[in-house]
Amino acid sequence: MLGVVVSRRQAIREGWLHRVAVTVCRDERGRILVHRRSEQLSRFPGLYEVVVGGAVDVGESYEQAAARELAEELGIRVLPRLLFTFINRSGLSPHWLGVHEAVVPDAVVPDPDEVAWHGRLTEPELRSALLEWRFTPDSHEAFGRYLAFRTAQSAGPPPGSRTREDAPSPAATPNRAGAADRAAR
Repeated sequence: MLGVVVSRRQAIREGWLHRVAVTVCRDERGRILVHRRSEQLSRFPGLYEVVVGGAVDVGESYEQAAARELAEELGIRVLPRLLFTFINRSGLSPHWLGVHEAVVPDAVVPDPDEVAWHGRLTEPELRSALLEWRFTPDSHEAFGRYLAFRTAQSAGPPPGSRTREDAPSPAATPNRAGAADRAAR
């Protein structure tokens, strides 16, 4: 089925791999932006998220998708930095998840159709919230891996390990979910 474009909804229903780009948003003080999804969203309405993001459109890079999603959901224009990708099997269906990081301004203008509430938490506050509040499956998985990545980066890579630059890229993985996903949200 290479080259066939289907909606994200169909990719989820069929269990096909698709690509999703998310960003951990920090402010200048290191606090992490957390938001609660709008109740009108079809997937995970009312749950909290540690990341901002969505489906990668056909022909779009992870970075382009992450930047587009930040503009759509938070009304900000920043260039997020891709940290790593992995196949995420938590959630509705397996998908490649490209995890980014960005320093975002304090002034964000969330789209009320996407974001019902937002705030900034320190890492200790967020760790507590992850145990107490209802978060999306992607939030738990992505944030856990994000913290592990940051810890590994500060310690330096172990001998013989692969960095993002020399690791195989999932960019060649066909993205069966395309622009039709915008309507499926």
